[in-house]
Amino acid sequence: MKIAVAVSDDEKFTEHFGKAQEFMIYEFNHYELRFMEKRKSLKIPGEKHQWGKSLNVLEDCDVVICLQIGLRAKPALKQMGKKIVEDDGSVEDVLQRFINHQKFIDKPIF
Repeated sequence: MKIAVAVSDDEKFTEHFGKAQEFMIYEFNHYELRFMEKRKSLKIPGEKHQWGKSLNVLEDCDVVICLQIGLRAKPALKQMGKKIVEDDGSVEDVLQRFINHQKFIDKPIF
């Protein structure tokens, strides 16, 4: 699965979906995580409601991890079939929490 993380300007922490200028893209095969690329989603500073600019950038991603996401962007991403995870912290930490959760979910019951 492809995971997109909305990142802050320093690329170290998660960012609000609508404000993110960049997304770090990772591939996760349920065993290992691999960084793929950085994608830009340029926004105009101070302009509101720019979340639509990120939709095309994330078309091939399955999961979007961000600090927060607006009430209009969330249903739009869900309609595209994206799983949305709102989490605060460093990119490394939020990815580790997501992977730990995913591995727990994927474990057989018996």
